Amino acid sequence: MLRPGGTGEDQDDMAATARIVVMRSALSAEEVALGMVPAGCELALAKAGTPEFLSALAGADCLVGFGDPAVDDAAYRAAPNLKLYQLLSAGYDRCDIEAARRAGVPICNNGGANSTAVAEHAVMLMLAVSRRLVWQHQSVAAGRWRGNDLAGTKLYELRGKTLGIVGLGAIGKKVARLAAAFGMAVLYYDLRRLSEDAEDALGVRFRLLNEVLRASDIVSLHVPLTPASRRMIGAGDLALMKPTAYLINTCRGPVVDEAALVAALSDGRIAGAGLDVFEEEPPPADDPLFSLPNVVLTPHFAGPTWDNQAARFRNAFDNCQRVARGEKPLWVIPELAAG
Repeated sequence: MLRPGGTGEDQDDMAATARIVVMRSALSAEEVALGMVPAGCELALAKAGTPEFLSALAGADCLVGFGDPAVDDAAYRAAPNLKLYQLLSAGYDRCDIEAARRAGVPICNNGGANSTAVAEHAVMLMLAVSRRLVWQHQSVAAGRWRGNDLAGTKLYELRGKTLGIVGLGAIGKKVARLAAAFGMAVLYYDLRRLSEDAEDALGVRFRLLNEVLRASDIVSLHVPLTPASRRMIGAGDLALMKPTAYLINTCRGPVVDEAALVAALSDGRIAGAGLDVFEEEPPPADDPLFSLPNVVLTPHFAGPTWDNQAARFRNAFDNCQRVARGEKPLWVIPELAAG
């Protein structure tokens, strides 16, 4: 099929064939991938770390999947023709970046394919903690209508509150837009500041991290896990927050010092937290977070929705075709981006 106004020769120039290995995962729908394979491309499915995986890599041009430590020096040696490691996730903290650098293979994230899902999940957690959703459900199920303590129940609205976003990437920007719809004021901190015009268009204002923490009624974290961001929110940072403020984390657990967070929640130094991620995943059965009444927990499930399965593979296969055509891939992670 020709592109509009194109010729057969033009179409031949656009054609790109590649052998693509898709890493099997419970978080990705193989039937979606199989139904979206570009014409002329060959697809193999294999679980990372298996002999079948190394065998499949032998003739692979592109690798598609989630970050996995099994994609190490040995895996790259098994894939001499590999030109791209394309992630289906936004996060890349489980990738062996130095092994990829040694092999000369770019690692690319998913180009924001799950940004809507994570942004919606973050707002869901904001609502859940400020309206004590889990407590309300448990009260009704246990026959305690309205908790039998109407006077002592304090529920809060989002309208008129200040949201502090730490990390204003694709997800952070979508959170800002959703927050505006709720009538919230939005502050942000990011290493890459927007221009004043861009801030005006999005309805956000830059502040230093300590200013964001002090001023916000809700702080939502949206940064990648890197050595610089590991435990960037510690005891001192939590102490800056209002005692009525909530912390929302849908990025990576180790961005927060979890022991310090448990202490702050237990002592009432912050009002509550909504967490989709943990320092250890899955968390241990005796995790102290489980016994706290002022938290809402979800199982690192903000990103994978059925809606974005197609978006993830669409971005992935598009990048594979770009590389097969000799073009530079999109969304290379900062640690491996040239210049």
